[in-house]
Amino acid sequence: MHVGLLIYGSLETLSGGYLYDRELVKHLESCGDQVEVISLPWRSYPLHLMDNFSWSLNRSLDKLEVDILLQDELNHPSLFLINSKLKKNMAAPIISIVHHLRCSEGHPNWQNRFYQAVEKRYLTEVDGFIFNSHSTRKVVEGLIGEKKSYVVSFPAGNRLSPDFSANQIRSRSRRDGPLQILFLGNVISRKGLVHLLDALAKIPGDQWHLSVVGSLEMDKGYVDRIIRRVRRNDLFNRINFFGPLDENELKQIMEKSHLMVMPSSYEGFGIAYLEGMGFGLPAIASTAGGAAEIINHGKNGFLVPPDDAILLQEYIMELIADREVLTEMSHAALQRYQRHPTWDDTSTRTRNFLVSLLNHKDQT
Repeated sequence: MHVGLLIYGSLETLSGGYLYDRELVKHLESCGDQVEVISLPWRSYPLHLMDNFSWSLNRSLDKLEVDILLQDELNHPSLFLINSKLKKNMAAPIISIVHHLRCSEGHPNWQNRFYQAVEKRYLTEVDGFIFNSHSTRKVVEGLIGEKKSYVVSFPAGNRLSPDFSANQIRSRSRRDGPLQILFLGNVISRKGLVHLLDALAKIPGDQWHLSVVGSLEMDKGYVDRIIRRVRRNDLFNRINFFGPLDENELKQIMEKSHLMVMPSSYEGFGIAYLEGMGFGLPAIASTAGGAAEIINHGKNGFLVPPDDAILLQEYIMELIADREVLTEMSHAALQRYQRHPTWDDTSTRTRNFLVSLLNHKDQT
């Protein structure tokens, strides 16, 4: 099977969506498939819209000779008009990998209405979908009003190959000292770090420590806002900003942490929560999006409405005050991780879907 994959930038970009794409490519190639990655340059949203009128891009896509063309939905602004023309000249099915929709993010209403119109046009023109969660599937089907061929292939959390035991959880939970909190995600507005800082600022500083792991380069304006918040609340001695870490460094931090908190305004799924659960970390996440498909509220973590720093503070203080509750939730988190499919399971499910599409096409 010859598969095309269209993305922005490098496949090695550090984010959950690119991890998902990388794992799929690795699996397809291990099965003997040929994968051709087509990379478009990162630019602003308006300039991406102009890609639809690029003669060179239209021509290069017309020349593609693949059995199936995968497109990361992140690329929708560059393709929302191109795909209708592309389908006239290319026999290969066009399948969109949908992590979450841009119009689901916490933008101003007028912006989201615009994004929704562009995404709706894009989603209507593709032939099928690979969804990362049922929540994402429902959002897409609610927007385009029709069901197309799809598969729901959940992301996995076994990238770091954790080997964490119940005994280690008990020992860590009962360790003296502040609650060790981990924020794992690129420092961008959608991930909600500013709301976590607002919650922590109201908790005595000797009771917690925060590790922030993720790029500080993707939204420098937002990072400046974070630094001002930290300075205003005198939090520098309680927070470490690590930037991106390699897998061994990240494992060391996860092994020492007690709790993962990433109160995003929206997550289509939330791979980071699941990776943390592999180390027995309960997760606090947003009620918006697919996190509820991982987190059982009150059992292996908590779900809070977006931007609710007060409730976020209450849940953190509950775990600071009661290490036995923390221990129980940590065990439940590890058990949830152990029940979840691996990356190999996920990618196998996706490849079977792609093969079934091609078999159906050959029979018609």
